[in-house]
Amino acid sequence: MLTELPSWPYLPTLSRLSLALAIGLFIGIERERRRKEAGLRTFAFVSVLGAVGGLLGESYSLMALGLVGILVVFLNIETIRTNEGAEITTSAALLVTAFIGLLAGQGHTFTPTALGVATAALLAWKEPLAGFSRALTESELRSAILLAILAFVAYPILPSGSIDPWGLIEPRPAWITVLLIAGLGFTNYVLLKLYGARGIELTGFLGGLVNSTVTVTELMQRARTYEGRLADVTYRGVIFATAAMLVRNAVILGLLAPAVLLDSSVPLALMLIGAVCALGMQPKRAQEDIQSAGPESPHAIDDAVGSPLLSALQSPFSLTAAFKFGLIFLALEIAGTLGQRILGRFGFYAVSLIGGAVSSASAVASAANLASAGTLPPQVAATGAVFASAMSAMVNLPLVARLAKDRLLTSRIAWALGGIVLLGAVGAIAQSF
Repeated sequence: MLTELPSWPYLPTLSRLSLALAIGLFIGIERERRRKEAGLRTFAFVSVLGAVGGLLGESYSLMALGLVGILVVFLNIETIRTNEGAEITTSAALLVTAFIGLLAGQGHTFTPTALGVATAALLAWKEPLAGFSRALTESELRSAILLAILAFVAYPILPSGSIDPWGLIEPRPAWITVLLIAGLGFTNYVLLKLYGARGIELTGFLGGLVNSTVTVTELMQRARTYEGRLADVTYRGVIFATAAMLVRNAVILGLLAPAVLLDSSVPLALMLIGAVCALGMQPKRAQEDIQSAGPESPHAIDDAVGSPLLSALQSPFSLTAAFKFGLIFLALEIAGTLGQRILGRFGFYAVSLIGGAVSSASAVASAANLASAGTLPPQVAATGAVFASAMSAMVNLPLVARLAKDRLLTSRIAWALGGIVLLGAVGAIAQSF
């Protein structure tokens, strides 16, 4: 009688080894293209070695990592002996690849794959990353550090729940909202720095994501500088900034209160459609405007708007800006809650209109937080968010009239913004039925 042979789980084992091999080859391609000593095959072997260690157990895993460490030592000895210098980056990538293989051998799939993609990207984007880091200013670096401190140091020590007997102030949800807006602003600042000077219209959109009022102010000042010869470009820049404000507010609602976004989707969508129509129906004579603006090149015209706008937006993040936004947000949230309790939904709507004139992002975030906490029905919060967005669009009109000194441009922008707000009102009425 034949003894029964133990079954070998060959399919899971082969899938783990195959994943490790594929990731090792994927990372090794970049090193092979750069003609490094450790290339395609070396990275594949290291990843598979880690996977075998992960399959066999903890002792073999440690042995596999030790063998990779010995390989790294010999690799650096060889490169130093041939006067090529130490292979620090390649050595680090080999060690990471060994751990990736180890994870794959233990049965993980997403984590080793994500690490493999990230490792390959870091190796391939050497020049862009180095150039980006060298281009950072001290202010921008400090801003990134401050944002990280507020996110990972300050937030965990905040008390949970309300800190007042009336249930008006909850530090943690408020702080999350501040970090969310600050993170969006930081990201948009980077985008504006990278692309803002390549086109006035793109500058208007990216600037509108950060602060539509500052963007409109700067565009109007540029239009006045060129005595109306950039009227069409300025018009489109203002509409792009308004559309960006609507997109930003929709993103805030989607992140903080998806139900509120759903209830405000029709008016916000109609307002965006109105902005698109305002851009499409307006004849684009931007190039003619630029050519008639003077002897400057188109790139110089773009720089004349993009660079001052970036300066006007100041630092990508600062403690002053964060606390200012936080105070506005808390004030609007408290006022909205009290208005709702004392005057009903119409009190909240009044607060939303006032908040939209001051900071639509704060007003929209406040409405979303109140709805998430159950203080407001989602429909009421959605209407307040629409009111705040509409007021933010209309508050730019006095800036245009005061700064541009161009009646025709002011009239065109007034019709466009009025149409956008009207569509928002129609959408809010339609969605209420």
